[in-house]
Amino acid sequence: MKTYLITGGAGFIGSNFIQYMFRKYDKDIKIINADCLTYAGNLENLKGVEDRRNYIFERVDITNRDDIDTIFSQHEIDCVVHFAAESHVDRSIKSPEAFVKTNVLGTQILLDIAKKYWEDKGEFKEGKKFIQISTDEVYGSLEENGYFTENTPVDPHSPYSASKAAADMLVKAYYDTYKMPVNITRCSNNYGAYQFPEKLIPLMINNALEGEDLPIYGDGKNIRDWLYVDDHCKAIDLVIKQGKIGEVYNIGGHNEKQNIDIVKIIINALRNLLSDDDYRKEHINENLIKYVKDRKGHDRRYAIDPTKIKNQLDWEPETKFEEGINYTIRWYLDNGEWMNNVTSGEYQKYYTEMYVEGV
Repeated sequence: MKTYLITGGAGFIGSNFIQYMFRKYDKDIKIINADCLTYAGNLENLKGVEDRRNYIFERVDITNRDDIDTIFSQHEIDCVVHFAAESHVDRSIKSPEAFVKTNVLGTQILLDIAKKYWEDKGEFKEGKKFIQISTDEVYGSLEENGYFTENTPVDPHSPYSASKAAADMLVKAYYDTYKMPVNITRCSNNYGAYQFPEKLIPLMINNALEGEDLPIYGDGKNIRDWLYVDDHCKAIDLVIKQGKIGEVYNIGGHNEKQNIDIVKIIINALRNLLSDDDYRKEHINENLIKYVKDRKGHDRRYAIDPTKIKNQLDWEPETKFEEGINYTIRWYLDNGEWMNNVTSGEYQKYYTEMYVEGV
């Protein structure tokens, strides 16, 4: 039985990945989920797996070396899939230190402890692997043409992307220096179920349903490449099993869209999905759109060339954006209690500071 340590497994992509792995491998794997449950970590995301005998949750901070060492000492970890990160650009602009601590120091501690338990007489044990889940934001910004490839120079423009780039370089250094079995994946913007509503798609869904402003940075023409989260999970699984040691793999969705277009798609989809007698339908229209002061250092365009992972691992995105966005909106409509729970407290404080007060 292969044992996975999933860091940040109570977050958006991490929880989707855990559910995906259990759907695919069922009782043939064991998963230890290490998450410190910050504002974006939610054990409600894992209700379907929490009673499994081959699932263990550990509430730990990845910057706590002793706690990470204890996990490795108690379990024969075969693979680390490292999702845990401070991940929102706006928050990094306001509080960079937390991003450096979690994303850089936390990654180094994980690498160091994994190396300690996996290395034997200068060689790494067979079947071990460390997967660094990174982002296309480390590459910086693109003009109207061109795509990020694995050979694109790293050029981060925010404290968040700089901290992820630094973490990536540490992972690469452990491969170059120690020949540690690692891979780095860099994905485009994910969307799907369980995403904390500070990110664009769930934020717009929630605000539209509440009849609140739909805040759009700048002119709304910043372009992102959107990847359905289940497609991302399938790609990570392939990298774990077949990825060449030491390689970077870009994972993109072939779905470039302007932010303003995403918002209009959500408005139209909600109007189509809500019944005519649903009172919320009346106020969901483009009049809710509100342009706000642009984010500092706001990258204009991201777009990934996933040719390498297609050619080497035979992966490509399966979910068309029109299908994925409708499924995502339906999920939020069907899970109103989940949304109500996460849109109080920390979320409300964040929303007020970032959009209402314009911080």
